[in-house]
Amino acid sequence: MQKQIICIGAALVDELYSATAPMLLATTNDAVVHRSAGGVSRNIAHQLALLGLPVQLISVFGNDGEGDWLKTICSYTNIKLDAAITTHSLTGKYTGILNYDGSLFTALITNAELELITPEHLQKHKELLANAAYIILDANISVESINWLVDFCFDKKIPFIIEPVSVPPAAKLSKMSFKGVNMITPNEDELPALCTSKQYTTVQQQAQELLNRGAEKVWLHNGAAGSILFTREQTIHLSAPNVLEVKDCTGAGDGSLSGFILAQYLGKSDEESLKIAHTLSAEILQVNGAIATHIKQDELLRLVEKYYPN
Repeated sequence: MQKQIICIGAALVDELYSATAPMLLATTNDAVVHRSAGGVSRNIAHQLALLGLPVQLISVFGNDGEGDWLKTICSYTNIKLDAAITTHSLTGKYTGILNYDGSLFTALITNAELELITPEHLQKHKELLANAAYIILDANISVESINWLVDFCFDKKIPFIIEPVSVPPAAKLSKMSFKGVNMITPNEDELPALCTSKQYTTVQQQAQELLNRGAEKVWLHNGAAGSILFTREQTIHLSAPNVLEVKDCTGAGDGSLSGFILAQYLGKSDEESLKIAHTLSAEILQVNGAIATHIKQDELLRLVEKYYPN
């Protein structure tokens, strides 16, 4: 049986309002709206499924029309929901306000009841989890459940990846042991929030703390400046590819992680994985929504040469 990628965390409805001119505070701004399926874990699962990998999504859906809509999209893209939860609460929603240049101005989020993804629920589905090639978690779920997964993955030798999502979820992990964590993927704001000490002056010091606490890799996302992958043996810097027109920045980080996981699943080196990750992220920046629906696995691998010619 082929091992699956299991994504655990949020499935949301994304509503993105893009301003048609520079944002003005405390007044009305003209905008256009785009609605799509979202949520960090759901986005990653969706992109990986489109790239041809077997995927399970463990998330919480509301018992409403929007929850049914998200489940239909999962079914259409061949995302399995064998351990998903349906609750009587409303389906979660992410509302993003974008500047006219596509950058994020601010955002609001209402999560469905992700606290329902408890250690008990995970324990009930341990046979499913034990067959994972990778388990990817967004940090919206409880610390207790994250700790359970860290221990489980360490025991079963399953690569476990944590996506911090934003500063508040990252901060709740600041005292956690990362022994058993294959990779953590913060941006510049989330990295210091993950650290116990607030006295560090460099990202190298911050990343080193996470490595000392047990993480095998720390992948720092720096947006237009590219990214840095820290391990105990080496540090890899990779510049971001040149994108002439950014339509929508939402989901670029999720797509980048999807590309990295695909590459690792295919047995690529860390440096090759970074190039594939950045390539997918660049493609997502040029479309509306968080998913590059136009790209299949073979085309993505060919596009690396376009953005990173030898």
